[in-house]
Amino acid sequence: MPEVTWDHVHLRSPDPDATATWLRDVLGGEIVRGPGRIDVKLGGANIFIAEVTSGDAVNPPPPHPHEGLDHIGLTVKDIDAVAAEIRAKGVEFTREPTTIRPGVRVCFIRGPQGISVELLERDKKYT
Repeated sequence: MPEVTWDHVHLRSPDPDATATWLRDVLGGEIVRGPGRIDVKLGGANIFIAEVTSGDAVNPPPPHPHEGLDHIGLTVKDIDAVAAEIRAKGVEFTREPTTIRPGVRVCFIRGPQGISVELLERDKKYT
């Protein structure tokens, strides 16, 4: 089997600056600017953000749920404290923090362009 590792997630946005700023201000990403692009380093991964302009042949985001990519998931420590912190920043929750099985708590938030972001906390004693 081939050995693979994650390189990046690629987002399309009508306002890459606003998307990058949201990822920085809400989730603690680091904005990295290069010629003609904005990237965000987040949780050890790269997020590339391409601009969508009027006339680009790009479809609008589909309603949720849909086939294909459903959400991105990010691990956090102390999900209740993280939820309180980002709630104070005005983030919309689509699912409040809840225990889905012993040792796993999750919540879902709505990111830029309606991207669904799962935050999860795993208790190591259950893994």
